[in-house]
Amino acid sequence: MSILEGRPRTALLVVDVQNDVVAGAPRRDEVVAAIDTLVARAREAGAPVIWVQHSDDGLPRDTPGWEYVPELVRADDEPLVHKTYGDSFEATELEQLLAEAQVGRVVVTGAQSDFCIRSTLHGALVRGYDVTLVGDAHTTEDLTQWGAPAPEQVVAHTNLLWSGQRAPGRTAAVVSSAEVDFGTAPASS
Repeated sequence: MSILEGRPRTALLVVDVQNDVVAGAPRRDEVVAAIDTLVARAREAGAPVIWVQHSDDGLPRDTPGWEYVPELVRADDEPLVHKTYGDSFEATELEQLLAEAQVGRVVVTGAQSDFCIRSTLHGALVRGYDVTLVGDAHTTEDLTQWGAPAPEQVVAHTNLLWSGQRAPGRTAAVVSSAEVDFGTAPASS
């Protein structure tokens, strides 16, 4: 269990599933559908669902591209965290929201695998959380023209890297969306 005492709950983080962020991303529809199913399951289990929304010069706030994809609908009582850095914890109220909800484990979904997802995974782990990446519920854009691997390889590599993460007193795991349990943390491997 996490090193954060008195925080037995698990929260679902939905990171940057915004129109321009996932436009053209491989498996976009499958990833969005998996996230939508996870949101429903988290709500049913009474687990907090926290939405994270990025903005910067290339993704201006309050524009159509900045909006969440229409398939995913945030409930009025679910927090929305606005961020301007890759790590969803950096200069945001995410840590405060998780502390108030007694969350010690986060389940991470969204985009982009090689930027905001990886930054948020590491940000959570170093802050003391148990962190589960949903291997089939994150994606990224094609940046091969700038020398990056193909998007499918980036997703696979992110899953591989995260499955090998370790930290004292914390767990890191990669599971499929079907394997997510909002009640318990996975055992360390």
